[in-house]
Amino acid sequence: MNIEKIIKLADGSGGRLTHELIEQVFLKAFFNPALCPLEDSAEIRAGRERLAFTTDSYVVDPLEFPGADIGRIAVCGTVNDLAVKGARPLALSAGFIIEEGFSVSRLEKIVRSMKLAAAEAGVCIAAGDTKVVEKGKADKLFINTSGVGLIPKGLRLSSSAIRPGDAVILSGRLADHGVAVMNARNQLGLSGDIQSDAAPLNAMINGALKASRGIRAIRDITRGGLATILNEAALSCGLAIEIDETALPVKPPVDSACRLLGLDPLYVANEGKAVFFAAAKETLKITAALRKNKYGREAAVIGRVLKGSKPQVRLNTAIGGSRLVMMLEGEQLPRIC
Repeated sequence: MNIEKIIKLADGSGGRLTHELIEQVFLKAFFNPALCPLEDSAEIRAGRERLAFTTDSYVVDPLEFPGADIGRIAVCGTVNDLAVKGARPLALSAGFIIEEGFSVSRLEKIVRSMKLAAAEAGVCIAAGDTKVVEKGKADKLFINTSGVGLIPKGLRLSSSAIRPGDAVILSGRLADHGVAVMNARNQLGLSGDIQSDAAPLNAMINGALKASRGIRAIRDITRGGLATILNEAALSCGLAIEIDETALPVKPPVDSACRLLGLDPLYVANEGKAVFFAAAKETLKITAALRKNKYGREAAVIGRVLKGSKPQVRLNTAIGGSRLVMMLEGEQLPRIC
């Protein structure tokens, strides 16, 4: 009997099932050199100029949560996808799918949040679209943002450029966004400083690139968490990546929440963190540059790229052991961004 395959929530997790869906459906249909690297943004040629181009859709629930809202993460997410390619963001578009009956004052509040985030990132929202659907045909509000940026001459960042011996540098603490959204959605009442980390990282990343020519690749850590991003990088460069559990920064209230909820911070979503792969001799320059920016003050070296080993990610545990770190399996928390 032939059983028709259907889309499951886990197919949107950003983990292994998302990768399988992309490869089996979208990459199969749309295969081309710009899409094939499957990184945060594509490189497009325009005469002598190299442009970074990206798009993303936001369906987070609830729409507002401590530290941010759907509008802020829509702008920051697209800006960051451009920035990790080394691009200077030029302009964004914003498309709104609004459910009939949605409050105009609430929409205005979210749009103001987008305006402030765009101003912070130094980018304009240059085009947009609005659609309204019948009540019950959507869940309040969905936003799509696309962005274009200019890649500086001579700069080439790609996970395929990662080399054995490179350092792995994290820009700050893990899991803030995912735990903040989970706390707000389920009204868990978790106490302490638990807020989304949603932030535009282009200024921080630009500072690091100016400080060092040794950066090979930068990745934006969102759905699927750090574990999934590291696995993607390992597959792209064909090497193993080793990280140290004791070096991973997690805010104490967020760490406590993860332990209480049975979550691994390695798999929890972020909206204002990036991971850098760079020549080991450049780590001091890069971490110093990151710490000059308010979004990189807790930057830390968390691991290294290994020689002569198959693509995988290994974690050296706090008790002296070692274990494999796989891509996210299943769906940890749907509609996280």
